[in-house]
Amino acid sequence: MAIAIATTRASLASTYVGLGTWLSLHTSSPGTTGANEATGGSPAYARKQTTWGATTGGTSTGTEVVIDAAAGTYTHVCLWAASSGGAAPIDVCDITDVVLNAQGQVRVTPTVTIT
Repeated sequence: MAIAIATTRASLASTYVGLGTWLSLHTSSPGTTGANEATGGSPAYARKQTTWGATTGGTSTGTEVVIDAAAGTYTHVCLWAASSGGAAPIDVCDITDVVLNAQGQVRVTPTVTIT
């Protein structure tokens, strides 16, 4: 069911982006626990923080983050409330696989759309 009332869509999107700002990379499905989070590398892998923009019409876009990553294949991104740890991610996104043959960077620009 699509949400017909624009202010409701905007309110839900604003609530969603208020839940977390930290993005992580994963080498396979993280499930609901955030498993398979990237590690290693030099510079070392770490979650990166986005800044969410204003919500318009149920959509909000965060600032691009650049995540340092070791050689490997990255298949998912998670949204978190903290820069490390946490019981479970807020959300999980299956991405087009990113394959790094050597140390590199993965660029992520998060967007949430409530319809």
